[in-house]
Amino acid sequence: MKKNKLLCLIIFQFLFFEISFSANDENIYQKIDLFSEVLDKINKEYVEEVNQSETMDAAINGVLQSLDPYSSYLTPEMLKEMRTETSGEFGGLGIEVSMEAGVVKVISPIDDSPASKVGVKAGDYIVKINDVQVQGKSLTEAVELMRGPIGSKIEITVRRIGEKKAITFEIIRDIIKIASVKSKIIDDVGYLRLTSFNENSSNQIKEKIKKFKNEEKINKFILDLRNNPGGLLSQAIKIADFFLDDGEIVSTKSRKSSENRKWFAKKGDLIDGKTLVVLINYGSASASEIVAGALKDHKRAVLVGEDTYGKGSVQSIIPLQNEGAIRLTISKYYLPSGKSISEVGVSPDIRIDESSDEFRINTKTDNQLEFAVKLLSG
Repeated sequence: MKKNKLLCLIIFQFLFFEISFSANDENIYQKIDLFSEVLDKINKEYVEEVNQSETMDAAINGVLQSLDPYSSYLTPEMLKEMRTETSGEFGGLGIEVSMEAGVVKVISPIDDSPASKVGVKAGDYIVKINDVQVQGKSLTEAVELMRGPIGSKIEITVRRIGEKKAITFEIIRDIIKIASVKSKIIDDVGYLRLTSFNENSSNQIKEKIKKFKNEEKINKFILDLRNNPGGLLSQAIKIADFFLDDGEIVSTKSRKSSENRKWFAKKGDLIDGKTLVVLINYGSASASEIVAGALKDHKRAVLVGEDTYGKGSVQSIIPLQNEGAIRLTISKYYLPSGKSISEVGVSPDIRIDESSDEFRINTKTDNQLEFAVKLLSG
């Protein structure tokens, strides 16, 4: 037990070392001793035997999630899965989530994923996973509960704004294959649907535009970023650059001014200045907001839909000695106008709410898309 207490003390001295200096808290080491005492009491008195390794993982994750909803601890297994996700194929339900008020919040369901097919929506709060209440659990713990073998069933219960009763979904876990770009021709409009920003997204967009340009009748474009939870910053910059000739795309501001950065567009608009409409909604987050915000600020596109999610922070994956990592917020995004995306999002030029009576979306008709096509035709 003494060995365990010493190990805990060393770990938390490491975790809080920089915090003690930044906060100038003279009592920080007393807090570390207090934590060691609490852990000792749990090991001795808790009703069931405690897995000390899992307890420490939860404690580390708790420190990170006390900072913001997007910082977290990644075990070696979780880090491996995250790398698989950004490569374009992985297993699960197909939802991007964060933690808000102690409950898991859906940022966005991925197109054609098991979650989207049963009706899970951006903004849903997951309150129960199978028979387990989510309240009080960390995001990592909740995500672990949602993991399972491909083909296995899971039941999630959500609370949705505007609905009096909780909604329960039965979902079958599956391989999530992300073909991040879909396209089609609607009359004389080239339609591009971008579902995520993974390693191949910009190349896919470029190829689709190249094919469109071989069609003489296409002279207008729609870029659909609805329910796109984001992804790689590098891809957001490349894709925004495709539609701009010059000017700032996005900037980041960090704790250290020396690490502040700005990215600018290079000459060359892939669609040669042709009319562009961008579709956005509450499920458009992070990288989606960078692209939409840059195109709006430069008056390069008309934004149609709803306010975006408002995830305007940059997370860096910092490796650890155990082959895991921490996902840590290191800076915030700012649009060319100087406005922050964080907790504000990007507003559309023309608001078409999914829930409005005039433009209600049902299972057969996408009224936001129809409005955009009519806008371009008019």
